[in-house]
Amino acid sequence: MTILIIDDNPAIATALDLLLGLEGFKTLAASSPEDGLAILARQSVSLVIQDMNFSADTTSGEEGIALFKRIRDLKPDLPVILLTAWTHLDQAVELVKAGAADYLSKPWDDARMLTTVRNLLELAEASMRATALEARERSTRSALAQEFNLCGMVYASANTERALRLACQVAKADVSILITGPNGAGKERIAEIVHANSRVKDGPFVAVNCGALPGDLLEAELFGAEAGAYTGATKAREGRFEMAHQGTLFLDEIGNLPLAGQMKLLRFLETGRFERLGSNRTREVKVRVLSATNADLLAMIRRGEFREDLYYRLNVIEVRLPALAERRDDVLPLAEHFAGNAFVFTDAARRALLAHPWPGNVRELKNAIARATLLAQGGRIEVEDLGLPAIAIGHSVETQLREPSRDDIEHALRKAGGVVAEAAAALGLSRQALYRRMEKYGVDVRRE
Repeated sequence: MTILIIDDNPAIATALDLLLGLEGFKTLAASSPEDGLAILARQSVSLVIQDMNFSADTTSGEEGIALFKRIRDLKPDLPVILLTAWTHLDQAVELVKAGAADYLSKPWDDARMLTTVRNLLELAEASMRATALEARERSTRSALAQEFNLCGMVYASANTERALRLACQVAKADVSILITGPNGAGKERIAEIVHANSRVKDGPFVAVNCGALPGDLLEAELFGAEAGAYTGATKAREGRFEMAHQGTLFLDEIGNLPLAGQMKLLRFLETGRFERLGSNRTREVKVRVLSATNADLLAMIRRGEFREDLYYRLNVIEVRLPALAERRDDVLPLAEHFAGNAFVFTDAARRALLAHPWPGNVRELKNAIARATLLAQGGRIEVEDLGLPAIAIGHSVETQLREPSRDDIEHALRKAGGVVAEAAAALGLSRQALYRRMEKYGVDVRRE
């Protein structure tokens, strides 16, 4: 790694070159801000050590401030150590707040100088690896969006990407797909994506929530009914299977389908035929059937509440969409999507969004953002606008008050089952920040 020293005092440059060289670091020296910026423009540098005063002005520190700002403009992520006399300590502190990595007073302590340099270079390397990982993930997401129609799906989590990739890969196959996941996770959106990439994408997409209709009406809703088939049926009506002809029928909450309806659905899946309620006439349609559930269908089978043969007909391929708590990287992109370009989130609001467990999943998040946009003042969404439980807000603030230790990080990772994004949220950190600290402490980095 190469360290650039910008100081007009040759003795300073020589002393740092000897000190850092003995530790195996390569150094470059510049005697003026202009020379230093020229080197940065043409060479790769891992760290800058800069003076606060140069020949033009040896007391005010203004040259150092200007140099730092120009370095930030040129290389925003490049760590910078400030060398300052005690008279300019306040300036150095302000620059650290503005993004400088650290400051050291002249004359410096060699041990502290080396420790600071090593730590900053290790963090910079970890940050580069995290950035490279994020770049690869963005590239993967971009390639997926180019290859398939994702129907405007907003996501950033690797867990979500895996579910999407599987759904897209099996979309063209004429097989039944069972989408599993908790309420509000977005199962219908996955079904829409499967339809959009299937051979029947030009046909209708018909969705039925089996849990929203009474059991005695559900069969008629699906298969249609003749006039007089039940009380109030004054005329014949076609069911959702007929509506979905040459397209896709999505049966949400399939576990709520009564046993009689399950039998008729099984027969349809085997033959492509059915009868309307109250009719002996057999009808035939071509429909791709997708289903979804948040229930444990295997447990329902053991209780005699769901047909085992139907289960295996529906579950040729299972696509599991995790709860939002298992894909924390999706929270902020979804929140920003729901809020729209007219609103920005404060840092505290973003931390609260990451800390909240979202038991209601994407549906709960969408409702929270809808509330926030109504209450927000001046286009800024504050914590209070979100209406989240105080425990989530308090947790996010608490975790920001201290730097997590190695034990904290390992505990968070164990509790999150190795899911880095979830552990980062629990610690009040971004995923990239957690990766840097994992590298710093030598904690095993496992991709979620």
